[in-house]
Amino acid sequence: MRFLGIGKRMAGHKKKGSRVKDMTQGNPTKLIFSFALPLILGNLGQQLYMITDTVIVGQGVGLNALASLGATDWIYWLVLWPVQFLTQGFAVLITQNIGEGNEKSIRKSIAMSAILCVVIGTLISVIFPFLAKLMLHLLKTPEDIFDGAHSYVTVMYAGTLIVMAYNMVSAILRAFGDGETPLIGMIIAAAVNIGLDLLLVMGFHWGIVGAAAATIIAQLIAFLYCLRMIGKIPAVNMEREDWRADGTVIKRLLKLGMPLALSHVAIVAGGIFLQSVINGFGSLFVAAFTATNKLYGLLESSAISIGFATATYIGQNWGARNLERIQRGIKSAMKLSIVFAISITIGMLLWGKYLLMMFISSADADASMVLEMSYQYLTIMSVTLIILYALHVYRSALQGMGNTVIPMIAGILECVGRISVAVFLPSIMGEFGLFFAEPTAWLFSAVCVTISYHVLVSKLPVRDGAHVGLQ
Repeated sequence: MRFLGIGKRMAGHKKKGSRVKDMTQGNPTKLIFSFALPLILGNLGQQLYMITDTVIVGQGVGLNALASLGATDWIYWLVLWPVQFLTQGFAVLITQNIGEGNEKSIRKSIAMSAILCVVIGTLISVIFPFLAKLMLHLLKTPEDIFDGAHSYVTVMYAGTLIVMAYNMVSAILRAFGDGETPLIGMIIAAAVNIGLDLLLVMGFHWGIVGAAAATIIAQLIAFLYCLRMIGKIPAVNMEREDWRADGTVIKRLLKLGMPLALSHVAIVAGGIFLQSVINGFGSLFVAAFTATNKLYGLLESSAISIGFATATYIGQNWGARNLERIQRGIKSAMKLSIVFAISITIGMLLWGKYLLMMFISSADADASMVLEMSYQYLTIMSVTLIILYALHVYRSALQGMGNTVIPMIAGILECVGRISVAVFLPSIMGEFGLFFAEPTAWLFSAVCVTISYHVLVSKLPVRDGAHVGLQ
């Protein structure tokens, strides 16, 4: 089954330069790779301006400021990750509507997703800045970095509505198979962010508050650009009726989005516990963790992008009722994941230490010790990277099939993995044991989603050896 009526409109628009992509036809490997590539570049652009924040703060302000950024990682991710995955959950329904060729449902799903994002994003932006100080105290944040951490995360919390809006429009574009528009938006945002970093942090001497403000403004610009491009897709020619509240659609969106959001609340809960243990080893150890965690995005960016491509591919083909293409797509996604994971691992083992040096000012007396600890942590994460890539592929496949409950369970297992390491390994291996928290969390979660996917697919009723009537 193809895109029905919408397929003709999309095909016609495609001739005029549209970036939408029909994932229900063609070679799965080429489709997933061509869709993932601009997303990878876009994610690298996003990591570029996050890394730029850290480099400018670390080199221009010092190790304490770098540690202040690191002390906020998990409590900011407590908001960021659920927001990102909530919008991904909303996009699952949009993607399936596209595969079905139901243009009216596409518009309604987009409208209800937008309304939910405004409500949820506004609530978070208003409430969480008042909770920042309490959470930093609960994390036992060292006093010498407390004020900087509090200022940074308060600004980031206040900008949540903007961040959620950007993630929603990006998710909508990806649902249509458009990975190029988010890439262009991110390139523009990265350039603006770097310029504002230099102006606000180095020029106006706003410190890490300037870095936070630069990030939020950059996200706003990316959102406005992507929103403008969504308006050019014929299937998103919104009508007044589309904005009328529909309880059934809202419930379906929340049913898809909330388990993903809650799974990442669980993941972050484990991370917050881990951060509290890390903080107990002092600001230098926090700085070492921060330097490596700022490269985490480079390690994971390709995995996230392949995951997005997999979710879109699976979602459209699930909507088109084609199991055979789903199975082929998973094999293609895993092959791509293996290639990227191995390449990144080799790169980090060869040049990771030089990348870490960007964040650590050589003028600090403890710079060499911080660098050595950071590189140990980076090495452990790099050699176990394939586990993370498998996790993204299979979790995204389940999301594309509309199953967000198993990813939620996997998120809980990820939390269990981090807490287990934080509780037991330091007593055996000292602070070095904490470096195994991330790989252990990935392993717990990856085993869950991989086994669950294969069990679910094996139970689907196949007809004629290829196609299936998916319900």
